[in-house]
Amino acid sequence: MELRRALYLYENPLSIVKAEECIQEDKEYEPQTICEHLQYLFALLQNSNRRYIDPSGFIRALGLDTGQQQDAQEFSKLFMTLLEDKLSSQKDPYVRDIIQNQFCGQYAYVTVCNRCGRESKLVSKFYELELNIQGHKQLTDCITEFLKEEKLEGDNRYFCENCQSKQNATRKIRLLKLPPTLNLQLMRFVFDRQTGHKKKLNTYIGFGETLEMEPFLDQTDTKYVYELSAVLIHRGVSAYSGHYIAHVKDPQNSEWYKFNDEEIEKMEGKKLQLGIEEDLAEPSKSTTRKPKCGKGIHCSRNAYMLVYRLKAEEVPEVDFEVPVFLQKLVELDNCKFEEWCVEMSEMRKESVDKGKAKHEEVKELYQRLPAGADNAYEFIPLDWLQKWLDESTPSKPIDNSKYLCTHGKLHPDKISSMKRISEYAAEVFFQRYDGGPRLKAESLCKDCVVERCRVLRLKNQLNEDHKTIANMVKVTVTSGEGFWIGKASLRRWRQLATEQLGQEDEFEQGDVKINGSTPQKEELLEEKREEDTETGFNEDIVCQHGCLCISESERRLISDATWFKLKEYFPTAPEFRHNQEPCCQCQVLEREGERNDALHKKMANDQKLALPNLFQDKNRPGSSWPQETSELYIVSQFFVEEWRKFIRRPTKCGPVQSLGNSHLICPHGGLMFSFSTMTKEDSKLIALLWPSEWDVIQKLFIVDHAIKITRTVTSEDNNVATLYTSEPELCPECREGLLCQQERDLREYAQATIYVHKVVDNKKVMKEAAPELNVSSSDPEDEKEEPRPEGENDPDFSQANGAPKRQKVSIQGQVSYQKQGIRRSTRHRKVRGEKALLVSANQTLKDLKIQVSRDPHAAFCLILTAVR
Repeated sequence: MELRRALYLYENPLSIVKAEECIQEDKEYEPQTICEHLQYLFALLQNSNRRYIDPSGFIRALGLDTGQQQDAQEFSKLFMTLLEDKLSSQKDPYVRDIIQNQFCGQYAYVTVCNRCGRESKLVSKFYELELNIQGHKQLTDCITEFLKEEKLEGDNRYFCENCQSKQNATRKIRLLKLPPTLNLQLMRFVFDRQTGHKKKLNTYIGFGETLEMEPFLDQTDTKYVYELSAVLIHRGVSAYSGHYIAHVKDPQNSEWYKFNDEEIEKMEGKKLQLGIEEDLAEPSKSTTRKPKCGKGIHCSRNAYMLVYRLKAEEVPEVDFEVPVFLQKLVELDNCKFEEWCVEMSEMRKESVDKGKAKHEEVKELYQRLPAGADNAYEFIPLDWLQKWLDESTPSKPIDNSKYLCTHGKLHPDKISSMKRISEYAAEVFFQRYDGGPRLKAESLCKDCVVERCRVLRLKNQLNEDHKTIANMVKVTVTSGEGFWIGKASLRRWRQLATEQLGQEDEFEQGDVKINGSTPQKEELLEEKREEDTETGFNEDIVCQHGCLCISESERRLISDATWFKLKEYFPTAPEFRHNQEPCCQCQVLEREGERNDALHKKMANDQKLALPNLFQDKNRPGSSWPQETSELYIVSQFFVEEWRKFIRRPTKCGPVQSLGNSHLICPHGGLMFSFSTMTKEDSKLIALLWPSEWDVIQKLFIVDHAIKITRTVTSEDNNVATLYTSEPELCPECREGLLCQQERDLREYAQATIYVHKVVDNKKVMKEAAPELNVSSSDPEDEKEEPRPEGENDPDFSQANGAPKRQKVSIQGQVSYQKQGIRRSTRHRKVRGEKALLVSANQTLKDLKIQVSRDPHAAFCLILTAVR
């Protein structure tokens, strides 16, 4: 009440001028400040003719998102602070200090030294008291805990300025001053450490209609008896969703009202009735009994905020005169509201009249819709008729065009979507709603009916022939007879025959099971079947020259009787008798391919013998410069990988003809890599070669650019200096640009894949987190480890057994210390129970946790593999 009175006294000359302009021009008034919004809202609540007031403008002025639930306690604090700041510029002290005088209290943090008894006091203001409800049943118990003493001992000792040292002490809160309106916040939303989210406490708390605060005040002779004025209820089991309901008491007649959005309900008997607000609770706690409450006491497990007002001997006046400009705005709003009500009433009357007219129309035609056996009839769409019966709005014109066949008549397959009605009803419909074309009894297309019957007969015959042919192909073909047929065509012949009849594919791909086929073989043939879908019957065994293909695995022999049976459906299909010779040209090409494969195998074997260490990735230049040479050469790692693929599978991969190093050189002709990074972060892009290997490569391949690194050692005054130079020289500018681009790529990525799986024990961690150490024989050939000589162990496991991690090797007189590593595949091997997730660089760890389903009783491991 006092707040409403103060806001009515709030002065802003600009708002009065703007309000007068809106009244004169009959425009909608839009307040500019928070106080103006509250002024207008209070005036509407007091004198408006509306059943409820929409505060959307006020919400927008506060910058709140109506689609997101806001915390009522946090909103109360921020709103009081904002309102106090806006009113601080007013000249009237009553308006300026209304928040302080009505809602602000004082308490002090008091710390007492146990040694010297010195008392330290820190006075602070409060607008509400935040009370912990865990472990309590009554509101007074919560207040007592809020004010209880806290011992400061051990590491938490208090530094006493009198003793000039840390001492044991006690700390508590003392209430010094209470406001006329006391806000009590029940802390129902607490942080759950197990889940990392907030949760709601559905604890029953008892609170009285009166609250005596004298026992909790420090040295006061004034009676502080408060009356319950409002209760805010939070309905819902989650801290992140729910619904707020307010119960407010009228101070003039002591009647309670429930505010549930736009629904306002007056309580019966002038008593607070929480009622159904207590029925919605967490299922696991729904069996908790409500404690018995005495007279004047209420128990609630959803009460969130309690508002108490200081009890007054006299009933305060609540009727205040609304400022003149606000009253004019309210009257203008009432006029617009009355006009809207009249308009709605007319629209409702018009709608009722239309409904009555439609009812009479339906009543008139409904009895005459059915067509008699010997009476004339027409067809209309069934969906249009349903809309005509159900909808009160005028129906659209009748559209029969989508039910016609290619001959312009009624399609027999669309007859189920039409309704047969009397000619009289059809005449009335077309006169009132228009449309067309009109479909009478003779409109049914006879040509389509005949064709449909023919297709149905052929389909029945096809089903019988399918069973017959399935049995015939199982019979062994006698010598001297038979025809070649593609295995794919034999599987799909019924589907192809059905497509020729113009029907949809209602059959599965595998019509006939090939002898000896297994589920594994069928999976291997899946890609082949996709290619077969675009070929005609028996065209899958026709080579590119139009003759019989040379691959016998793609065809089989069937008997003459089976072939002639199939020819009835495919008279123009390619025909090959059992004695038909395969294509001569294809045989020549096959022999040429075999010769090429032999040449490639010999080429791969020769290159492997010439560069054995490069192929096996052994005895490579390491992170430190080898002492045996002063020169090393650089090639692209891509060239090395492609060359290794050819060596491993010479018949599947083409031979490498040239070595391209141009992408390692910048546009200025300089090198973009330094020796310090070649064996570290740049090792995925370049490979280092011995001079002897470079000589072999120059003889075997066409080289576009030779890149060499030279080490020079100088000694002066017992100081040894090592200088690395490259040909071509390093380009600092392009090198810096490459580093910046690499860092940017690491920071900015989208749609990268990470793999998450559950860890059961250490053994499974080793097997699944490092699959390259456990390659099975079923892995692809190009991803298997290279065989190691007998006695050579994995250095990672050798170290665990006490062996040295690096061993000394000597090849061709060159000695260096190298790690005997395993060639690891860059392809991710999916393990059992693994889950793939897509992440981006701007995604937080909290977002990732939401994606991953976690088990609190098991340990989890995240194996992150970013796939660009």
